[in-house]
Amino acid sequence: MAAVTMYGADWCGDCRRSKRFMEENDVAFTYVDVEKDLTAAAKVVEINGGAQSIPVIVFEDGTHLTEPSDNDLKAKLEALSIL
Repeated sequence: MAAVTMYGADWCGDCRRSKRFMEENDVAFTYVDVEKDLTAAAKVVEINGGAQSIPVIVFEDGTHLTEPSDNDLKAKLEALSIL
């Protein structure tokens, strides 16, 4: 399993942007569509303290980013030596 898991939905522009960023930078990640997996949707709400905001990107160190900018995502991936 990849060290990065992204919870998102196809209709979400921020999700598409984060997914594209990781694909363009050859970051291995698991994509979980919250529209197709209701347990994943519940997990997003749990991670976000009640908010349904996506994308939620969870990292192997147990941290996560919600709706990150490309710059914030890049900085986190670099900090974890993934990029």
